[in-house]
Amino acid sequence: MTRRDLLRSGAAVATATLAPGVTLMAFGGSSAEAAGADAGKRWGLLIDVSKCKDDCSACVSACSEENGWGGGDSPETDAQWIRKLTLTSKATGHQANMPMMCQHCEEPPCVDVCPTGASMKRADGIVLVDKHTCIGCRYCMMACPFKARSFVHEPVINQKSHAPRGQGTVESCTLCVHRVDKGGTPACVEACAAAGHEAIIFGDLKDPTSEIAKRLAAFPSSALRPDLDLNPGVRYTQLGQG
Repeated sequence: MTRRDLLRSGAAVATATLAPGVTLMAFGGSSAEAAGADAGKRWGLLIDVSKCKDDCSACVSACSEENGWGGGDSPETDAQWIRKLTLTSKATGHQANMPMMCQHCEEPPCVDVCPTGASMKRADGIVLVDKHTCIGCRYCMMACPFKARSFVHEPVINQKSHAPRGQGTVESCTLCVHRVDKGGTPACVEACAAAGHEAIIFGDLKDPTSEIAKRLAAFPSSALRPDLDLNPGVRYTQLGQG
């Protein structure tokens, strides 16, 4: 038995109930649910940076509300599953805004370095953290080139039953897997559309008839840090404009 197996087996008998209806296993990252993911799909996002407004943070607010994070008073350490960034071209000074979240890489370095297997990629491409087997070592945070993961420093309250959290564990964007598994779309996508921007498209990258696949085929897009060859599931358009 490897150290990873030992840690997993120990965690398996210690499933904790955090609050009525909330356990660390109750989300799409459990072994059974992950095994049920459709390998014929690869879920992803396409973000049109030209439509992302600098005075809008609807995607961030929607993610926070949907998944029960945020509201802390320590900006340097508070969890942040999605954040807005402003990029400035060194050549022209042109500025562009964009949301940054887990990029759901095809070759996720966070999975490679995890000693317990808590960081995992489902067959449909969604990268998750199994809070039950996460030991809070934060190797995944150091490995992520996008700084997309957060460590939960403080006790958590008012958790959502579909997005359990735990002090001392690492977390990040789940692509709203609880919605996706029911045929829905991530909260950030809905919020962006409701705000009238429609800068974020969600869909199956493997389905050539999906809107996201059609747009990727028709227009140039960019992956962040292409030099790392991680093939992220999140793509951006108009990123280099200006």
